Amino acid sequence: MLLTEDRPRSLRWFHAGPLLYGDWGTSRLYVLGLAFFFTAHASVVFLAAIAVLMVAVAWAYTLICRCFPDGGGVYTAARQLNHTWAVVGATLLIGGYIMTVAISVVEAYHYFGIGSEWIFPLSVATIALIGVLNWLGARSAGRFALVIAFVALAVSLLIALLAIPFFFKGVRSIEFVGLGTPQEAWVHFTRVCLALAGIEAVANMTGLMRKPVARTARRTIWPVLLEVVALNLFFGIAITGLPTMIDIHQAPVVTYADSPLPPEVLAVRDTAMNVLAQESAVNALGHRYGGIFAASAAIIFGLLLLSAANTAVMATVSVLYSMAQDREMPRPLTRLNYSGVPWVGLITACVAPLAVLTITRDVAVLAELYVIGVFGAVTTSVMALAMNRALEIARRERIGLWILGVILTLISLTIVFTAPNATLFGGVLVCSTLAVRQSVRWFRRGAPPPLDQPQAGWLSEIQSRPAVINPDQPRIMLASRGRYQSEFAVDLARRRKAALFAIYVRTLRLIDFAPGTAPRLEADPDAQQALGTTALLARQAGVPFVPIYVVSTEIADEILDYTVTYGCDTLIVGKSRRSLFARRVEGDVVTRVAAGLPDDVALITRAADTPHVPRPIPQSSPSETRPQAPADDDHLGHA
Repeated sequence: MLLTEDRPRSLRWFHAGPLLYGDWGTSRLYVLGLAFFFTAHASVVFLAAIAVLMVAVAWAYTLICRCFPDGGGVYTAARQLNHTWAVVGATLLIGGYIMTVAISVVEAYHYFGIGSEWIFPLSVATIALIGVLNWLGARSAGRFALVIAFVALAVSLLIALLAIPFFFKGVRSIEFVGLGTPQEAWVHFTRVCLALAGIEAVANMTGLMRKPVARTARRTIWPVLLEVVALNLFFGIAITGLPTMIDIHQAPVVTYADSPLPPEVLAVRDTAMNVLAQESAVNALGHRYGGIFAASAAIIFGLLLLSAANTAVMATVSVLYSMAQDREMPRPLTRLNYSGVPWVGLITACVAPLAVLTITRDVAVLAELYVIGVFGAVTTSVMALAMNRALEIARRERIGLWILGVILTLISLTIVFTAPNATLFGGVLVCSTLAVRQSVRWFRRGAPPPLDQPQAGWLSEIQSRPAVINPDQPRIMLASRGRYQSEFAVDLARRRKAALFAIYVRTLRLIDFAPGTAPRLEADPDAQQALGTTALLARQAGVPFVPIYVVSTEIADEILDYTVTYGCDTLIVGKSRRSLFARRVEGDVVTRVAAGLPDDVALITRAADTPHVPRPIPQSSPSETRPQAPADDDHLGHA
């Protein structure tokens, strides 16, 4: 008998919308300035073209969400057709995430007004802090992302109201000098396609969305799209109407190709929204109150960028974890620390953007590297959806996907041929990933299978037969992993003639789940090994055994709930291996369990690395149905 609990689908559209906005809406903080930098007053034309493309891509992602209700995206969509293509697409997505972290952290400190000499050391410290917080499994980051997204949206709307005078000036200043030849216009268009960054996030949310997922996804995507498109166009026009920009008729990238950028041009390129907030607020409220508002807006936008960097780090971890589970990447990427975070992937996700920042911190260069990953991933997702005949997609929808896919492919190829730095970055990343993937396959081919694994696999051992439990039989709950813990629990149940329950809680946060598959036992090798080890030992000892697999955000609550629900009189947990600092920041599962456990349930804590030596069954019958005294290395107490 296997008890499982499905992932909670508690994400409504008004919850998912701010999360999507936190990724998708953040791009305006650097896209608008780059658009003016490359095309001057013609930037409005390019932003309008990008808006049309964003509408088409948003429509495509409503279909992706509909077709993959358990979590989808580039890796899932492409994997159904070709595993190598899926790995390439996922690698491009990882490249986009790496550049999201790099450009977001740099831009955050630009918005904070930090001097260029401090950007690199502060970026290193920030990424390291993001890594530490996620190592500890801090859940406050998700709540912070929601709050800051709402606040940033409110601030953006206020800036829009204050910038109305500059909007009308910008409308009158629109010109087409910056368009150039059709070939040049096309290249400029590809340079500002960063506005699409973040759309992939919605596909990874579907595993948590309320059913029907297709409707929830539509309600999530379209309002965010409307805000992003409308305000991007509005702000883009208003920026061209600023006093410092209205007389610039040639693209700054051309004017200052061989000379340093003037401070006012550099400020617009790197912090366009901050400049717009400053000019608009001072014009409407005066220098004192306008300066206060502009400074507050800059802090909010900087925090939004740091939140986006944090989300990108954990998204990278999630994709690496998913590929490692599918044996496309090395198995160490699936190793979890005590907080349930894949720690090898987390280190990789933090080191990669730091490596990029050691080479360059120029926003224009970072954006060039960024766009190839973003567009490569989006193109792969759309083309995979169009090509997959097994998916239920109407003929008109499939034709639309093919048209959009061809356009995205042309944009991607343009980036490859016109942006050598981006091509080099993407090529090195993809080749490195494929090389690692091939080495993993060679190593796996020569490695012998684990000796202690049953011939039919751990999953078959878990699902072998239902347990027969006497209602009057004592019951023991094991809430700890490891062979020694299983041996101890089985031996205790054998001596007491008790039934043994074992619970495995797969910790879940919104950004932790592997794209494309809801967490389930069949796709969780760590859980299979933990529960299977106990099942095998229990079968050999003749102990009735019930495995329980749960996906939840709260480990302690699930352990308490199942222990009480199934009437267990003894609970076995592992001693905490976390540092004092970690326990103070995130709390300790053992302490929380002990605080909530009923008085009539005995609590046994023991170290997972402590071997257990089986003891003979006591001869006195009265003690056979009562908790036995643990070994010297165990601790028995009551909550």
